[in-house]
Formats: sequence, C-alpha cells, structure tokens
Amino acid sequence: MTIYTDQKTGRVCNFAAGPAVLPQPVLEKARDELLNYAGSGMSVLEMSHRSAQFEDIITRAEADLRSLYGIPANYKVLFLQGGANLQFGMIPMNLRASGAAIDAVLTGNWSKAAIKEAKKSGPVNLAATTEATNFNRIPAQNELKLDPKAAYLYFTSNETIQGVEWPTEPVPPAGVPLVCDSSSDFVSRPLDISKYGLIYAGAQKNIGPAGVAIVILREDLLARVPADLVSILDYKVMAENKSLYNTPPCFAIYIVGLVAKWLLDIGGLPEIERRNKAKSALIYGVIDGSGGFFKGHAETAARSRMNLTFRLPNEELEKKFAKEAAAEGLLELKGHRSVGGLRASLYNAQPMPAVEALAGFMKEFQKKNG
Repeated sequence: MTIYTDQKTGRVCNFAAGPAVLPQPVLEKARDELLNYAGSGMSVLEMSHRSAQFEDIITRAEADLRSLYGIPANYKVLFLQGGANLQFGMIPMNLRASGAAIDAVLTGNWSKAAIKEAKKSGPVNLAATTEATNFNRIPAQNELKLDPKAAYLYFTSNETIQGVEWPTEPVPPAGVPLVCDSSSDFVSRPLDISKYGLIYAGAQKNIGPAGVAIVILREDLLARVPADLVSILDYKVMAENKSLYNTPPCFAIYIVGLVAKWLLDIGGLPEIERRNKAKSALIYGVIDGSGGFFKGHAETAARSRMNLTFRLPNEELEKKFAKEAAAEGLLELKGHRSVGGLRASLYNAQPMPAVEALAGFMKEFQKKNG
C-alpha cells in the first residue's frame, strides 16, 4: 500500500468538490499572518472592516481579480454573503422587471436549483434542457430557444455534480444580458467578461474559502434594481458601499486576495488553464484507456476540467474504490449523494502530484479488480 500523505505536514490529497483544496503557499501565508497582520498587532479575524488595513485588503483583492480577468472599468466587483444559493434569488430580484420572463438553460443540479428559485418571483422559460440524457452533455447554440425580450439568459458554466462544463458560453439575443453561475470553474481559464451582464461564484472551490460570493456586474444593469428592495439584497446598495454596507466576511475576502495574488504570481489565467488541462487530461486518459472499467458520465465534448465524474462496473466496486483510496490518503472521491458514482475535483489548487497519485491508484485498482 502506498500512502499519499505529506510526511512533513500530514496533508492528504483532497479531491473534495467544495469547500476544496487551497494553495499551500496561501495557507502558509495566512498562518504566518494570523496573529499579527502586516504589523497591525492583530489578526484579520479581529480587525474592523472599517479600518485602513481592511480597506487595503479588500481593495487589493478586487484589483487582483480585475487584473486576472481583465475586468472592464464599467463593471462592479462585489463581495457578498449567502453563497451561490442566495444569488439564485437575488439575481431575479434585482435584474428583471415585475412579470418579465427569464431564459435559462438546464444542464444539471445547480442550474435546476437556480431555476427553482427564480420561478418564485416570475416566469422562467427553458431555453434548453439535457435532463432527458441525465445531464451528460451541453446543448449546442442552435438548440437554444431564445426570447429576444427575456430579462436575461441564465446558465451554469460548470455543473459540479454531473461534471459537465460549457466549452464556450451561449450567445443571447442582442440586448439580452448573459448571466452565469461560475462557482466551480471561476478563474480556471481566461474569459471575456464583456460578454456577460453578470457572472458570479461561490468562492469555496477555486478562489477562496466558504463564506463569500463574488459578483461581477455590468454597471448599467444597476438601473434595473427596484427601489423597494431590501437593502442587504440590493446590488445598487452593495455597489455604492463597496461591499461594506454591512460587516462582510472579512477573513474569507482576505484569503480570496491571497489566492488571486498566487494566481497572478504563477502566470495568471493562461497558466492555470494550462495546468488544469494537463491534470484533467491525465485522469480522462486513464478512464478512456481502461477498456470500459472506468466509464465517464459526460460526453467527451462536455467534460469538465474541474469535476471529473465516473462510474465502475457496480456500486460495490465504487464503495471499495473510495474506501481503499481514502486509506491511502486520496480523500473525497465519492460522487454526490444525489447521483452516486465517483468524482475527482481538480480545482486550481489541486497539485499535479496528487493527480498523478490518483491516476496511479486507478490503474492499480483496475489491475486488482478488473
């Protein structure tokens, strides 16, 4: 048995879908600054969100995110609470007029959850759905039935549970904003933000810890916000107050800033995309070369680089795989409870040695059990 655990730190290979692995240099930096941040004599966990020190933290975090994506000046960057689930309801509250319809593409559990919440405040038209094939693919542009008068077109760029990812964003009709839940592939590859009206992400997969959601919003859409909306749910209020209307998730924002700086230091989004392609190609190569012992859920063209979902010949073997992998330091490989199977999440911070260890374990498991 090979134990894939760092003997110095005791850290295992963590393939959790979220909260997920963070870059070790980021954790080490946070450790070193935990008691006394930048000579302030206090921890970020203790300092006022109105202090000059925290203003510097949140300003630099935003600046580095803008640099990573090349975010245009006419977009606001908001650090909010409530995760993606709050955005499911908050987006329609802010961006559609009363009674206006939304177009949405249904490609998995998370787009389904968003659609369910959006329906509570108005009509939602399904532009396309892949439910008939158990969410194993992404619809082509010519499959989308789009309304040129829709409030916006909504999609989920990467479905964490099913392991399908849009290779490129859908194109809405002229004048219809594109809105995207990018929670599980945020900052994993370059994007042209100007194509989007709004793009958001829960941080706890690729850019930070649980507790903060990042919303990138085109300024002109703030004119849509109803005047009577509760302030804490109002994008306009949050933008005017630079995410400091109420006490924000300060430590989570600090970690987001450290991760953004780490990404810039290693070469930005082009470099992390190169790494992510290499990591996912290694595991998909094992799956494709297994003669059917491992079977991927997603069609090849729709395969996620972030969440790699696959099955074995039977559920007993899947349980054995997860148990034996965990015993060797390869953790969190069970599929989501709603779909079963197995899943390896290879987010930005997942180091290549961990992916190589998983690939080796998969090959050995097949030799013993195939």
